[in-house]
Amino acid sequence: MVNFVGAGCGATDLITLRGKRLIEQADVLIYAGSLVNPELLNYASPNCEIHNSAFMTLEEVISVMERSREKNVVRLHTGDPSIYGAIREQMDRLTALGIEYEICPGVSSFCGVASSLKAEYTLPDVSQTVIITRMAGRTSVPERESIEKLSAHHATMVIFLSAGMTAELSEKLISGGYSPETPSAIVYKATWADEKIIRCTVGTLAESARKYGINKTALITVGDFLGDDYSLSRLYDANFTTEYRK
Repeated sequence: MVNFVGAGCGATDLITLRGKRLIEQADVLIYAGSLVNPELLNYASPNCEIHNSAFMTLEEVISVMERSREKNVVRLHTGDPSIYGAIREQMDRLTALGIEYEICPGVSSFCGVASSLKAEYTLPDVSQTVIITRMAGRTSVPERESIEKLSAHHATMVIFLSAGMTAELSEKLISGGYSPETPSAIVYKATWADEKIIRCTVGTLAESARKYGINKTALITVGDFLGDDYSLSRLYDANFTTEYRK
């Protein structure tokens, strides 16, 4: 059995109980060394065979899984493996090889960023939609999902894998519809011990990233959810009837 496990967004105690148990029971552990907190490896048994996939190709990862088909294998991905985890290609290979697998979800970094910012992405009368996306870089993005087109919604936006392109990102956000004064934040390594939070605006993204030397391992959030104006929830309004409160 292969278990794809979400390692969480950084802090070792933000892995799920199930994820921790699977690591403890693993005979073979393949972890995304470029992003996963290495302290999580301390949960593995002394006899566990450990591989750092940062130095491996897809074929090499699958080869380890195939020769370990009679063992408990954990494929440890950062955050939640469903978001930019590149797990579909692994699962398809395992299916073709007749190897069973399961997925253990994790705390995504976009959730970790919200907790670090002490923010709520979905504020009444501000935004009820969260757009998770990234800039086109070495890997393309469908044209219909360009930053400019997504910006037209003026929704809360969480942008992955783009910390090294903040100048271009700022231009695209503004040309798409956000004003230069729209609140923004750059969060480097959310929930890690060396976390950094830089609050800025869409117009000062590049300047802020350059000032603090951030060009990778950071998420960028954009939207008025970072402001102070919002409406109270109807759910807890004394005049609002619910199934549980008349």
